[in-house]
Amino acid sequence: MAKSEVCMVETEFRGMGSTTREVSPAQEKVRPNILEIFIQPCLVELLGTTLFISVGCLSVVMNPVGSGPLLPAFAHGFALASLISVLGNVSGGHFNPAVTLAVVLCGGLTPIFIIPYWIMQLSGGMLGALLAKGLADESSFVNRTGAACMVDSGTSMGRAVGLEIVMSFFLIFTVMMGAVGDRSKTPLAPYSVGFTLATGILIGGSISGSCLNPARALGPAVVSSYWDYHWVYWVGPAVGAVLVSIGYRFLLAGRSHRLFFK
Repeated sequence: MAKSEVCMVETEFRGMGSTTREVSPAQEKVRPNILEIFIQPCLVELLGTTLFISVGCLSVVMNPVGSGPLLPAFAHGFALASLISVLGNVSGGHFNPAVTLAVVLCGGLTPIFIIPYWIMQLSGGMLGALLAKGLADESSFVNRTGAACMVDSGTSMGRAVGLEIVMSFFLIFTVMMGAVGDRSKTPLAPYSVGFTLATGILIGGSISGSCLNPARALGPAVVSSYWDYHWVYWVGPAVGAVLVSIGYRFLLAGRSHRLFFK
C-alpha cells in the first residue's frame, strides 16, 4: 500500500508580495521558522526604511539652494531600487505604509503583517530622519527644515493633494504590476519602482515635495517639528493605494488575485 504524504503550506516572500508553497515531510526539517517567517521581514522593513529615509533626507539637506530636484530625485530612486533588490525576497521590500496597504488589499501579502509592517516603517522613518540629522551640517539641516515635505506657498491644497494621489497611484501601480502581478511580474521591478519614484519627485518636487510615502513624511516632521499640511502626505498615498487596489483586483490582476471572471 503506497504511503500518502501530508503536505504543509508555508509563506514565501517574492518581490513585494508573498506566495505560498507546499512543503513535503521530507522538506519539513528545513521549513522556515518564526524568525524567518515573521521577525526577519519586520526587521528588514525597519532597516530598509531607515536607510531609505536617511539617504532621502540627506539628499534634500545637502542639495544646494536653487539647484532643483535632480539630486533628491536620483538619490531617492537609486536608494529604493538598491534596497528592494537586496531585501525584497526577505520582506517584500515595501518601506512605505501605502505600498503595504495596497499589497494587502490586492491579496499579495497576508493581512497579519500589515500592522507590524506599519510600525516598523514609521519607526524607520523617524530613525532615518534622526540619522540624517546626525550626519548633516546643523545649519543646512535647519535651513532645509530637516528635509520635511512641504507644500509650495503658491500651490493650492487641491493641487497638492491631487499630485500626491496621482504620483502615489503611479508608484504603487508600478509595484503591483511589476512585483505582484502574475503575468506582468518582472525581475526589473526594483529598478522600475526606483525610476518611478525619481520621476514623481522630478515632476512634483516643487509642488508638494512629491512625498508619496507617509513614513518619509512622518520622520522629518517629528525630528524638525514641522507639521504644516502634514495630512496631505497621508491622504494622498492612502487614496492612491486604494484606487490601485480596486483597479487591480477588478480588472488587471491575474486569476489568483482577480475577484471576478476567474
